[in-house]
Amino acid sequence: MAFTEPLRNCGDFGPGDYEWLHLLVGDWQLISDLAFGDLVLSFPADYIPSAGSGNGRGMPAPGSPFRVLAHVRPATGPTVFHQDMVGELMPEELTGPLRAAWVGRRIELLRAGGDGPATGAQVKIVPLVRNGRTLALLTVHTGRRSGQVTSLQEVVYREAADALLRMANEGLWPDFSAPTGSRRGAPRVGDGAIRIDADDRVAYVSPNAESALRRLGIDGELVGKRLMDVVPPALGPGVEPDETLAPVLSGRTAWRTEVEGARVSVNFRSVPLRDRSGRLGAVLLCRDVTELRRRDLELVSKDATVREIHHRVKNNLQTVSALLRLQARRMTTDEARHGLEQAMRRVATIAMVHETLSQGFSQNVDFDELIERQFRLAAEVAAPEQSVRTRIIGEFGELPTRLATPLALVINELVTNAVEHGLAGRTGTVTLEASRVPDEEGAGQLLEVVVSDDGAGMGAAVIEESGVGAFRRADVGEGLGMQIVRTLVAGELGGSIHWSPRQGGGTEVTVRARLDDQPGP
Repeated sequence: MAFTEPLRNCGDFGPGDYEWLHLLVGDWQLISDLAFGDLVLSFPADYIPSAGSGNGRGMPAPGSPFRVLAHVRPATGPTVFHQDMVGELMPEELTGPLRAAWVGRRIELLRAGGDGPATGAQVKIVPLVRNGRTLALLTVHTGRRSGQVTSLQEVVYREAADALLRMANEGLWPDFSAPTGSRRGAPRVGDGAIRIDADDRVAYVSPNAESALRRLGIDGELVGKRLMDVVPPALGPGVEPDETLAPVLSGRTAWRTEVEGARVSVNFRSVPLRDRSGRLGAVLLCRDVTELRRRDLELVSKDATVREIHHRVKNNLQTVSALLRLQARRMTTDEARHGLEQAMRRVATIAMVHETLSQGFSQNVDFDELIERQFRLAAEVAAPEQSVRTRIIGEFGELPTRLATPLALVINELVTNAVEHGLAGRTGTVTLEASRVPDEEGAGQLLEVVVSDDGAGMGAAVIEESGVGAFRRADVGEGLGMQIVRTLVAGELGGSIHWSPRQGGGTEVTVRARLDDQPGP
């Protein structure tokens, strides 16, 4: 359930209000770290809607407590609430000030008393106002500090946090137009922070930020300078800065960019600060992401290597298949030719799986795309002189790569057997059906695959194979294909296989394979 559910239920607010709160909570770690305090989002437990007008000007009921919707702790200092506050009620002594702040829509600063977890903490109440309506309350809880000298870093950070809180109170932050990126290495306050004034000049550089800039080759006093005057020259001759660099380093755009020097990469994020009167400057967060980018490059290289290996294996298997085909043509007996042709089809099936794996980075395989062509090809090759129809029901979905090869081989053998024996010399249909079912314990999923034909059938015989029993010696009349299927189902797929008469005539074979990583039965 979304934390904004209480707002949705009251009927006073719209989708834009919910989304704005989601953006705020998605980025409020920034304020928590700058303020060195816990942030708590709360909403009245008993809310009186705005008499059906839908203008969002409802009020907390008199004496109503406030329930916590979300909670975040600082990474730069100690927490006030050691237990998660979500779902809890705010301390009773805060009920009156919280209601007053909701109604007045103004920021309030107070100290919480009593014996609760927030005892002795300084509490700042920030009404989150948008379009003249209070959506929720944001409270900043900072622990009591006695006998400790306040550092310049703390002063600068708290001033930036206060600016962002005022922007949140006025509905100016977060900004819907600010882009968000998912690339690894997003800088946080603890990675390094730079305070930019309204004239785009550096007012303060944290020690971690100074270290990151020094790795870029920027040394010396930076206070009073513009970063655009020192960062691009440090990148070296011939390096063209990204077009997003200037607006980020000046703090005028809520954006992220990355600069690369000599074997060094630094990520920058700009958080502009402003109020109703104008621009106040910005907080610039930076992080040395050199090792992250090196690992990303290694992962890309490994992925490319794995894909190339699959591609080469596919080529080698296709060569083996071609050699088997040539050898089959030179055979003088039908039995030998048929055996080599079967071996050729099995090798070609494995090659097709490796071809699919060579075309993607995922650990899973889109098995529907893989098996559709293989299914029809297996039916055509097994009996080129017959008219055999094929039908696919259901979807396999994405399967782990460890299941792709054995399952493709099993289906290939079952389809070949259905055409050669079930539909021997006649026209008919082979159907492939896939579905997912819970296992007997209900703790995981099984893939159920049914291959059926409307041919001669197998009489009243029913064969059930699963587990270790599937490795028994072949019965009279059972060929290599049957042995291959049993071995793969029990060993590689960790499942079971069941032959039975098909209703309406013919035979159906049901294979169940485990989809989790647990060992088979």
